[in-house]
Amino acid sequence: MTTIATTPSAASSTAAPSVRTRALLTCAAVAAPLWAAVSLIQAATREGFDLTRHPLSALSTGSLGWLQITNFLVAGLLTVIGAAGLRRIVRSKWAPRLVRINGLGMMAAGVFVMDPADGFPVGTPAGVPASLSWHSYGHFASGTIAFAALIAACYVLGREFSRNGDRGPALVSRITGTATLLGNLWAMTGGKAGSLTLALGVIPSMLWISALAARALRHR
Repeated sequence: MTTIATTPSAASSTAAPSVRTRALLTCAAVAAPLWAAVSLIQAATREGFDLTRHPLSALSTGSLGWLQITNFLVAGLLTVIGAAGLRRIVRSKWAPRLVRINGLGMMAAGVFVMDPADGFPVGTPAGVPASLSWHSYGHFASGTIAFAALIAACYVLGREFSRNGDRGPALVSRITGTATLLGNLWAMTGGKAGSLTLALGVIPSMLWISALAARALRHR
């Protein structure tokens, strides 16, 4: 029996109109694919951008930086709103809270933009701000909070799925959480292609949260 179909909150919502719940879940389902698509399209098309050297956050700099800033703000807001939908379909109290913190961290990362160096932080270790100004520190802190909350949310969901006998989703939750953890640690230590490993770790975790919301929408 899945966690997503049989929670008390989900059961109670069936007695009332489900439009609100579906709207909230739709926000959660859209958030990660939107952020990933906008980020990766820019990464592939922005002149001088190299994902093996430049974190996706660096897209917030330069004349087209407003695109990635908007991407952070919109996707972060959708994640925060979507967390309220997740609260209605999972038993865990902490998973939705952690997802909400992740969304708030994304929004803060859009507000606090890392300093540019010729458009991108060329020559600096992935994940380390090019210039340690107050807004670079803000961006770095926001990202750290967002990543930590995302990792924790994946592990919490993994535990919930295990308790309900859903071995597949439990395994995916733990794998994505671990991938984000390892990718972030590698990037933070200045490892080779750290920004790429960070993206490869974070994006699947974000997409997994959205996939769970989409799954609940189909079941409802």
